[in-house]
Amino acid sequence: MGRRKSGRDVHGWLIVDKPAGISSNAVVNKVRWALGANKAGHAGTLDPEATGVLAVALGEATKTVPYITDALKAYVFTVRLGQATNTDDAEGEVIASSDLRPTDEEITAALAPLTGEIMQVPPKFSAVKIDGQRAYKLARDDEEFEIAARPLWVEELNFIERPDADHVVLEMICGKGGYVRAIARDLGEALGCCAHVQSLRRTWSGPFDAEDGITLDLVDSLAKDPQLDTYLLPLEIGLADLPELHCTAEGASKLRHGNPGMVLTSNAEYGDEAWASLNGKAIAVGVYKAGELHPSRVFNT
Repeated sequence: MGRRKSGRDVHGWLIVDKPAGISSNAVVNKVRWALGANKAGHAGTLDPEATGVLAVALGEATKTVPYITDALKAYVFTVRLGQATNTDDAEGEVIASSDLRPTDEEITAALAPLTGEIMQVPPKFSAVKIDGQRAYKLARDDEEFEIAARPLWVEELNFIERPDADHVVLEMICGKGGYVRAIARDLGEALGCCAHVQSLRRTWSGPFDAEDGITLDLVDSLAKDPQLDTYLLPLEIGLADLPELHCTAEGASKLRHGNPGMVLTSNAEYGDEAWASLNGKAIAVGVYKAGELHPSRVFNT
């Protein structure tokens, strides 16, 4: 018999404006401790030195994490021109340099091929698995290996400003699995000048905005205080991109037991993934078929 997790049942989202210098998992652990929650996770890792939206899911909201990780995300980042590093960010060792400094027009032109459906090779210092091992571990051990390119949807990649000759600020909106560090690396290679990410901020992720996030200092100061609960957002926000289907109490009962349940109204088409609600509360996620929802995830709140 498995060991039962300690803590209280807390369901919802806490949006943290992550500071630099701490890992995403450390933020999740701090939030879980502060709320006394028995279950927590996050919807998309940020590197330790990156800042911005870290959406922490608690309790049953963890079942909606895939819908946030699949959603579009926006990043504002500063690229350091003239230097390539082994980690593709400012934390790594400089492995190549160049005195070439492209013009603003050349930079803007080089962004176009990095937009749309692209194939991206993740950084060697990343969590990608190579034959069962994390790439960053192999890289730290100076192992020779290659990472296969993966498809990435880049909705937008925009030139924001050029503070000086050595730096350019960009904004990217992309889909799941994108590495901003790889964008900077590939931009430097395309321009022939070398480049890496100097600073990075995730400004929004799916329905969550950094401006609405709370600071980690506030999480600390309100730890174990019921007031921290007032910052929780409902788990249903994680389902915002799916059609909502209203169901009867009888349909909700069937869905809670993992069986197909009747829905009253629908803006979904046959075969669509959707979620069923009763009085505004999520009951289940599943596939809509002819007036019924066939559940794949059931919420126990």
